[in-house]
Amino acid sequence: MNLTGKQKAYLKKLIHGATPAVMIGAKGVSEQVIKTIDDELNLKELIKIKFIEFKDEKKELFAEIAEKVGAYPIDIIGNIGILYRQNSDKEKQKIKIPF
Repeated sequence: MNLTGKQKAYLKKLIHGATPAVMIGAKGVSEQVIKTIDDELNLKELIKIKFIEFKDEKKELFAEIAEKVGAYPIDIIGNIGILYRQNSDKEKQKIKIPF
């Protein structure tokens, strides 16, 4: 499933007022950080990740994170990245993306 520009805009609108679920700090992208991101996506489906450190490498790290957790990298705005992954359990799906 590829997301269209319209669908990405819809997801960005949904997450606009939310605070980042995960912060990438001095320890970087550790296995614990990946697990936390995976857990947050299971709960919320759509999350923000804030890069406190590694700001110069954020694009590469963000793409790496998205690949490791199987999520769609929606956008990076400033030092905040937005990730989306639909819950595989239909009953736990919270976000309905318009087509």
